[in-house]
Amino acid sequence: QVQLVESGGGLAQPGGSLRLSCAASGFTFNNYAMSWARQAPGKGLEWVSAISSDVRNTYYADSMKGRFTISRDNAKNTVYLQMDSLKHEDTALYYCAKHLTNTYASSMDSWGKGTLVAVSS
Repeated sequence: QVQLVESGGGLAQPGGSLRLSCAASGFTFNNYAMSWARQAPGKGLEWVSAISSDVRNTYYADSMKGRFTISRDNAKNTVYLQMDSLKHEDTALYYCAKHLTNTYASSMDSWGKGTLVAVSS
């Protein structure tokens, strides 16, 4: 059974940083691409970033480029999202998701329950 458990959310000030983690279990982690997505209050789901199974390729939504960094540790079955230069509009529930294959182009088929990030002064 696939399990994805996010952690690391909390309150940050504008311009600050947070590092999110997603611990994965129930599948062969290093065979699958992983993504982060978010849902801001009153808005729809927004894809944030993805990383291929072999760590070689990373992808970002335009508004996150240069501020967010995705990474993964296949030995620890964990994917991370380093968020720097946070803005008020980054306030959202952040989800970790598993892809169907080793590439970002495949659909996401499993989701965690999310970790809340609030950016406020």
